[in-house]
Amino acid sequence: MQTKAQSPTLENVGEAIPQELGAKMIKDFQDQFPTEVPWAFIGKNILEKVIEQPDCAGIRFYYALNEKREKTLVFVGVNSNEEIIAEYSSISEDGQITQHKGIVANRIKKPVEPTPPPGIAPSTSPAWTSLI
Repeated sequence: MQTKAQSPTLENVGEAIPQELGAKMIKDFQDQFPTEVPWAFIGKNILEKVIEQPDCAGIRFYYALNEKREKTLVFVGVNSNEEIIAEYSSISEDGQITQHKGIVANRIKKPVEPTPPPGIAPSTSPAWTSLI
């Protein structure tokens, strides 16, 4: 009897990895692509707003170009059918059904300091520098 491996539900995609592996993956990327922006920061509040949309199973990140033609990320909520949440309904306190557009997010923070040369830790944090 042959069994087929079950795919994880969308909510379960992704997993914690050891710090050492994360540091190695970052270093390998920086070595391979030394001119790429090494990281981006996205605040908790917008991530929570995206995740709190009804039936949101996760977030999809797209590489994009901003208005200045700089590489950035645009991110959207994805439902349990792997579809972008383009709109959703909610019920107001007075019982009215209201339509909302799905959240499309950007305005990430990128490094202010110059990109470190290959082989330099992505942060000056002792925790990270000791891993690379």
